Amino acid sequence: MKRAEFDQWARQQLDAVEAALDRWVPENAPAGLGLAMRYGVLDGGKRVRPLLVLAAAQAVGGQHEAALRAACAVELIHAYSLIHDDMPCMDNDVLRRGKPTVHVQFGEAQAMLAGDAMQALAFEILTPDEGVPPALQARLCALLARAAGHDGMAGGQAIDLASIGLPLDEHTLRDMHHRKTGALLQASVLMGAACGTTTPPQWQALSDFGDAVGLAFQVVDDILDVTQASETLGKTAGKDLHNNKPTYVTVLGLDAARRHAAELRDKAQAALARSGLTHAAWLSLLADKVVDRDN
Repeated sequence: MKRAEFDQWARQQLDAVEAALDRWVPENAPAGLGLAMRYGVLDGGKRVRPLLVLAAAQAVGGQHEAALRAACAVELIHAYSLIHDDMPCMDNDVLRRGKPTVHVQFGEAQAMLAGDAMQALAFEILTPDEGVPPALQARLCALLARAAGHDGMAGGQAIDLASIGLPLDEHTLRDMHHRKTGALLQASVLMGAACGTTTPPQWQALSDFGDAVGLAFQVVDDILDVTQASETLGKTAGKDLHNNKPTYVTVLGLDAARRHAAELRDKAQAALARSGLTHAAWLSLLADKVVDRDN
C-alpha cells in the first residue's frame, strides 16, 4: 500500500512542478531563447531532485510555496548543466531525455545562452517579491549556489574533464562525483529541510542522507551506462567508456559497483532513521528508487 501511495504522491508533486515550470520558464524570451529554455527543461527527466526537495519539506512540515520554488530552481540548475554538458566542447552528446540535445536542436550559441538564462532564472524563482520570507530566500540561494558552483557541480565537471584517460583511485573518483552529481542532490534534500524546522542533529542526519543518496545515484548511473540501451536511458549508452572516462564500474568492477550502491542505500536509510523524523517515508522510498531504477 505504501508504494501505491508513494506513486500517487509522486505523480501529484511532479504535476505541480511541471505546471510551475511551465508558468515560470518564459516562452517569449528574445530571439527564440525561451523556446530553447523550455525545450531543455519541460516534459522530460526523472525529476529526482524536485522530489527530494518536496519530500524533505514534507518531512519537516515545510512551507509549500518555498518548497515548490526550491524544487523548480534545483531542476533548472540541473537542466542547464545538462545542456552545457552535452555541448561539443564538453561531452559532445546528441541525445538527452529521449530527444536531440539542445545544441543539436537550436545551435551551440543558443544552447549556451539557454543554459545561462536558466541558471539566472533559478535564483529569480527563489526570490519572489512576496510569499517566501527574505531570510529563507537567502538561505535557499546560498544552498543552491554552493552546490552548483566551483566547490560543487561545476568543480566536479572540471575534474571530470581533466580526468579523461587518467587512472583514478576510488577516493578521487568519490570526490569528483560528490561534487559533480552528489552536491546538487544533497542540496535538494537540505533546501527542502530549510523550508521547515529541524534540530541540528536532524539537519546533520538529512545532510548525511543526501550525501549517500547523491553518491548512490552516480554509482547507479555508471552501472546503467554499461548495462542499458540508449532507448531505455534516453541518452547515449556507453558514452563514458567511449570517452575513456573513469567511472565506478571501471574503478571497482560491475559487481562491486552494484554492492557499493546497495551499501550507500543502507547508509542513507540509517541516516534517515537517525533523524527521528516521523514523516520521512517518501524520502526513504526515494532512496530505494534511486538505487533500483533502470534509467
